[in-house]
Amino acid sequence: MAHVEIVSTTRAPGAIGPYSQAIVSAGVVYTSGQIGMIADTGEMVSGGVPEQTRQVLANLAAVLEAAGSSLDRVIKTTVFLTDMADFGPMNEVYAGVFEAVKPARATVAVVGLPKGALVEIEATAATR
Repeated sequence: MAHVEIVSTTRAPGAIGPYSQAIVSAGVVYTSGQIGMIADTGEMVSGGVPEQTRQVLANLAAVLEAAGSSLDRVIKTTVFLTDMADFGPMNEVYAGVFEAVKPARATVAVVGLPKGALVEIEATAATR
């Protein structure tokens, strides 16, 4: 079995279940889904999909940095939305972060997300 490194940082919300914030194996970072939760308080960011998307991406950036990677090394993301009508507002914020390198992406509508979140994003990235 390949070497597996568990990633944990206080700069992003801790896991709210039996999972790691991310795992690194063979030079690839696999993040768990991030929601718009503020690490310091454990509360969801106020506002709608744009604000939650910004917080989600900030959380992902913190996890990726702790794993020796960054948003500009993301290979693929999966976006989960509770309402596909929110695709446009999410996509506008997302596009502002992934300008130079646009990762492969899937977007999925789901019935619900933890903590009443409207958006959740997981990522796969290369390490440095």
